[in-house]
Amino acid sequence: MKHPLKIRLDDTERMTALGKALSVETRLEILKLLSSRELNINEIAEELELPASSAASHVRVLEAAGLIRTTLQPGIRGSMKLCSKTVEYAELALITDCGTKEHTEIIQMPIGSYVDCYVEPTCGMVSEKGPIGEEDEPRCFYHPDRSSAKLLWFGKGYVEYRFPNHLLKKVKERRAELSFEVCSEDHEYNLNWPSDVTVWFNGIDAGTFFCKCDYGGRRGALNPEWWPDKNTQYGELKTWSFTESGTFLDGVRVSDTAIAAYGLADQEYISVRIGIKKDALHPGGINLFGNCFGDYPQDIKLTIFYMDET
Repeated sequence: MKHPLKIRLDDTERMTALGKALSVETRLEILKLLSSRELNINEIAEELELPASSAASHVRVLEAAGLIRTTLQPGIRGSMKLCSKTVEYAELALITDCGTKEHTEIIQMPIGSYVDCYVEPTCGMVSEKGPIGEEDEPRCFYHPDRSSAKLLWFGKGYVEYRFPNHLLKKVKERRAELSFEVCSEDHEYNLNWPSDVTVWFNGIDAGTFFCKCDYGGRRGALNPEWWPDKNTQYGELKTWSFTESGTFLDGVRVSDTAIAAYGLADQEYISVRIGIKKDALHPGGINLFGNCFGDYPQDIKLTIFYMDET
């Protein structure tokens, strides 16, 4: 089911991305093509008589705006990027909070700084310099060197993190964003290995990301030289947004749960659990990337937005 895209004027980054995406006629034509079917980059280029490089550039802009999503599919020569539309209509709220100014607090949590976990093989973790503990041994997730982990993976289970919330004793949160790089987990990379990755925010199910594969076939932009080519290489950067009107994944509504319902100031920390549900339709595991593996130089990032009176 496609959900409406809802953006407020105060959400400058998303509003700008949407405006950019819709400002070029070619991108509108791409959206028309994707209204009835999924297409890969080459098919879009052929339909619109464009160079494949130009089609790919337009697709990136549409994806950044949350209007389409792309997934890698096995092809005759390597992999191909399949495009599908995710939004049927957009609702723009051209209003702002007069007399207030939005501030942010950004917290980067290293992926090895989890406080609780349950994992089953395949599993393991590595630092920037090499393996931590023994591969496919769940006990390695309690290794004292786990705090230096930059990539971890498991076939079943979860990892849980606790973020500080001392700021919320003084101010009231208006919205929050949680982002991290993630993909499925097979023993080696596998472009046909789906997984349902779920986030629980303060103990509440905040939605599931369907990842179609364990990405590889090219090296991750940040991977150290010693990391083998046959292994998982990179993931997708996913962003959960918690707002006054609901919960969104990459700009698409996944729940009507508003930010107040998560009770971010109710206990001494904010809990973030990332895992695979026991009854997941696609229990394909997780690779979780830190700031020197994959394609994105960040750890698990939580951004809290709050307002101050001017």
